[in-house]
Amino acid sequence: MAENMHNLWLGISVAMQPYNFLVAMIGLVLGVIVGVLPGLGGANGVAILIPLTVAMPPIAGIILLASIYWGSLYGGSITSILFNIPGEPWSVAATFDGYPMANKGEPGRALVLAFVSHFFGAVLGVIMLSFFAPIISEFALRFGPAEIFAVMMLTFSAFVGLGGKDAVKTCVSIFLGFLLASVGMDTVTGALRLTYGSINLMGGFNFIVAVIGLFGLGEIFLTVEEGLKIEGKGGKIHLKDITSGVLEVFKEYKALILGMLVGCWMGLKPGGATPASFMAYGFAKQGSKNKEMFGKGAPDGIVAPEAAAHGAGTSAALPMITLGIPGSPTMAVIMGGLMIFGLVPGPMLFKEHADFVWGFIGSCWIGNTLGLIVVLAFAPIFASILQVRFAIIMPIIVYVCAIGAYAVNNRLIDIYYMIIFGVFGYLFKKLDYPLAPCVLALVLGDMAESALRQALLISGGSPLVLFAPPIALPLMIAAIIIFFWPSISEFLAKRKAQKSSVGPG
Repeated sequence: MAENMHNLWLGISVAMQPYNFLVAMIGLVLGVIVGVLPGLGGANGVAILIPLTVAMPPIAGIILLASIYWGSLYGGSITSILFNIPGEPWSVAATFDGYPMANKGEPGRALVLAFVSHFFGAVLGVIMLSFFAPIISEFALRFGPAEIFAVMMLTFSAFVGLGGKDAVKTCVSIFLGFLLASVGMDTVTGALRLTYGSINLMGGFNFIVAVIGLFGLGEIFLTVEEGLKIEGKGGKIHLKDITSGVLEVFKEYKALILGMLVGCWMGLKPGGATPASFMAYGFAKQGSKNKEMFGKGAPDGIVAPEAAAHGAGTSAALPMITLGIPGSPTMAVIMGGLMIFGLVPGPMLFKEHADFVWGFIGSCWIGNTLGLIVVLAFAPIFASILQVRFAIIMPIIVYVCAIGAYAVNNRLIDIYYMIIFGVFGYLFKKLDYPLAPCVLALVLGDMAESALRQALLISGGSPLVLFAPPIALPLMIAAIIIFFWPSISEFLAKRKAQKSSVGPG
């Protein structure tokens, strides 16, 4: 504990260095703007702005990317409450009571409730990251190739079994990600795969280019098709709103604690922020003494989902840093950014780059605290961005996407790849296929393949090595159970229904 506190203090001191502090401020402002713009989202914003970090020191680059994420978590609530337009998927639940409260003439109160709840959700997530990450990392050092592959199988199985989407569509998305990851030169044998004689495909698809297209352009195409009609309430936050809002959050302590716990638990699972916010809202409604107020501006209907969303978003960094398994699409993008610096997330990161890891953890404390101050002070200004016509904003975003894709390798072909990936992203969203599993497979595809091949080489080709005790066996069993969990739960529900229909006699 004492060593962790010492390392945490060093990390905070690194994050507080003038250059890193300035980078965090810039990232937060950009992140809030990303969160405010409907359809853009944290993963899209981080993907688009990754090229800005290429020339930066690694710690400054990760602080920028993480700060964009923290800012987007805060910013998504602004449009949800003032305009009834969720800036982020996990901020949908905030519209249920936030917008009605704003319609009653209390937009400042609703915003403060949301922002303060976000902050407390982040605090619990960062505490978990600060004190549990080293423990998990120490345990993970015992992992060999078979154990690493088992962990990755568990991750992909979690997307299929716990993702909440059609399992078949999720499997298709993962398969496409693996397919994209396999394009180019085989790192073991040197053979070319799926290049079809094209020199441009020998290096494979760059992760950043693919993500910019899938997330950024895909959302732009969809938004252009659907159009935007923005109607909302202006929101000013006065000092009395802040003081009364903080007191009101503490008054709704049950909803706050519920949201924090649900968020941090769900954040450890893939894509947990969105289901966490809905789950926390449902639990808060069931446990409230004023159920009839929900949907009409209930304060606990704002506190619970907002604390859960930010708690899930922050705690998603824990499996990413310690095991190399991103707990959210945005963390998958950030993990790709780390690899650009030659830093591979996982247990060895704590051993080989402890200063970097603790600097990142320290920046989480600083960034989330600064984020609260920024949104409380400038929420109306950020909200005014929505007064700019989307026809003006859209070309700017596309232009930034193109610059980002070109800047990766200074190749014009990458812009064409970005457009192709944008079309794929648009089709995925239109057909309701999840993008996060595809991105995860694209990021982890090479690592999973290398771990599998190394494990088989060590065992002489025996697949039983993937089920070797004491670590790989339970992980693979858990992966299989979770993969088939939708079918298992359906079977158990039918059995229960049959028993209840037969009766005790």
